[in-house]
Amino acid sequence: MKATLQFRITQGLKMTPQLQQAIYLLQLSNIELNAMIQEQLDSNLMLETEDDKDENENSNSINSGEEKDTAEFDSEREFNENDSNIISKNKNNPENQYSELAFEKEDDRYKSLEEELRWQLNLMPITDNDKVISEIIIDSLNDDGFLEISLNEILNTANTTIEDITLEEVEAVLKIIQSLEPAGVGARGAQESLLIQLNQLDQKIPEVKKSKEIIMNYFELLVAHDYKKLTKKLKIDESELKEILSFIKYKLNARPGSQISSSRTEYTVPDVDVKKINDKWIVKLNKDAIPELRINSIYKKMIRKGNNSADNQTMKTHLQDAEWTIKSLQHRNDTLLSVAKCIVEHQSDFLEHGEEAMKPLILQNVADSLGMHESTISRATTKKYMQTPRGTYELKYFFPSHVSTDYGHKKSSTAIQALIKKFIDTEEPTKPLSDEKISILLKEEGVNVARRTIAKYREAMAIPTSNERKRLSI
Repeated sequence: MKATLQFRITQGLKMTPQLQQAIYLLQLSNIELNAMIQEQLDSNLMLETEDDKDENENSNSINSGEEKDTAEFDSEREFNENDSNIISKNKNNPENQYSELAFEKEDDRYKSLEEELRWQLNLMPITDNDKVISEIIIDSLNDDGFLEISLNEILNTANTTIEDITLEEVEAVLKIIQSLEPAGVGARGAQESLLIQLNQLDQKIPEVKKSKEIIMNYFELLVAHDYKKLTKKLKIDESELKEILSFIKYKLNARPGSQISSSRTEYTVPDVDVKKINDKWIVKLNKDAIPELRINSIYKKMIRKGNNSADNQTMKTHLQDAEWTIKSLQHRNDTLLSVAKCIVEHQSDFLEHGEEAMKPLILQNVADSLGMHESTISRATTKKYMQTPRGTYELKYFFPSHVSTDYGHKKSSTAIQALIKKFIDTEEPTKPLSDEKISILLKEEGVNVARRTIAKYREAMAIPTSNERKRLSI
């Protein structure tokens, strides 16, 4: 075999530290962002807030991107060197999440599920790559502690930050998350969560074996409360089944994340405010969510050209870091505002008429409209909230799944749930609608939904079965 030298030209995205910082800031909630900025203020003398300004009244500042109507987060170009000198404020550096201080556990009453999981991970010897993957997984858990995105989506998001991550690595980190407390967290649904919890119990307990058999093989019968079929399948009598069901009820938790999330009061600060003014929906960033940052002009003037002293070099480094922090925050706010405006444009019917008017929408739709990557839209909509005349919603709420109708259109799951609720709200109390009947009523509306899907939507809205509703009406 003859060895030859070949040249090949390829295009690639260079992940600069500044770009990594911008991507990291985009995924933070405003609470986490405020905490991170406070750390920056404490450690960087070149940074100050608008509230801290003294005689420097006339220096250039911006209002965290509120005045900019449209902007695009372009990950393939360097930031504009002429960006203004101010921006908003925050806290949670990736390094700081894993610092020694984390070993001093805070008051559990005020810990979120995410904070609790991060604290536990801090005690484990995991790699930097594992930390990145674990952050993506933790950020993708819902209030019940369940994973809402696929492993491939986690892989794609991780590969935008670090190279050569494999699906096996993602699966391995997910297993680590699933080994944490509360038991069952990180599962992809109630069935997997219950099995994880059972596997963590003493396998010699008789009820554990039978419970695993029910949940693994007859989970649908359990959910449907079809106890007659269960006794036949398991070849046991009713009294033995009651003991097993009692064990499942009192020893397991179908919503493990609720043990933490329900134990504390949430105060949501909206990132975006939406109002209708002169028949137009106006979208603005919430000025109160994130304080403004600026460069301290006094310290900046103290930097001397050509001076290589340690103090002068330190101030130069602080100035450079401060400028990049401000620019990264500006791009975060510009991206968030652009995404919010695009969502409002797509879901204006919901704002006007309510849940029945919610349209199907996926992250890729917004990504295509704005010329951004889908992972950027995912980060910009996670843990970000929009205040509207109808209430305050996480931006993810505006991306419901959908089903096709008989008329060639698509209807969102949110709109279908609203129809189901309307049917049930207007039913005769003594003759409640079965899931099968609701399926027929939806078909008359041109929407084909299986009875099993109706049951899933009904349970998601905490609406009892028709038999239970009938008993409650008596």
